[in-house]
Parts: sequence; structure tokens; C-alpha cells
Amino acid sequence: MMYGWPGMMGFGAFGMIFGFIFFIAVVAGIVFLIVWLVKRSGNTTVDKTGTRYLEILKERYAKGEITKEQYENMTKDLGLK
Repeated sequence: MMYGWPGMMGFGAFGMIFGFIFFIAVVAGIVFLIVWLVKRSGNTTVDKTGTRYLEILKERYAKGEITKEQYENMTKDLGLK
């Protein structure tokens, strides 16, 4: 014999609403986790200010891989100076 309202093991409409809200929360949590992981594993060689680009250019200039003119042109092209 069942006690309470029929369906959802006695929880009725409240159980259905709670189940739906719980399902939405789980889906939102999964989406948030995926977005966070994608952002975290993204391209970390460049930040918003381009400082990593400038570091690479300075290293290449110091090693003699590029000339002063090339260094200056590249910094202008990348908008770093």
C-alpha cells in the first residue's frame, strides 16, 4: 500500500519539480566544468597584453636570430610598442 500522493514515491508534483531542478543543476555544472577546463587548457603563451610575444622577440634578438630592424618591425606589427 502506498502512502501519500501517487507517483514519485509519495512526493507528487514537488518530487517532479525537484527532480527537474536537480537535472538542470547537474547539466549546468557539467557545462561550467567543460568551459572552465577549456579556458584553463587554452593557449597560455599569450596574455592580453602580449608580454609573452615581447619576451620571445627579446630572446630571439638576444640570441642573434633576428636583427634590430626585424625586432622593431615585429614589435610594431604586433602592436607591442
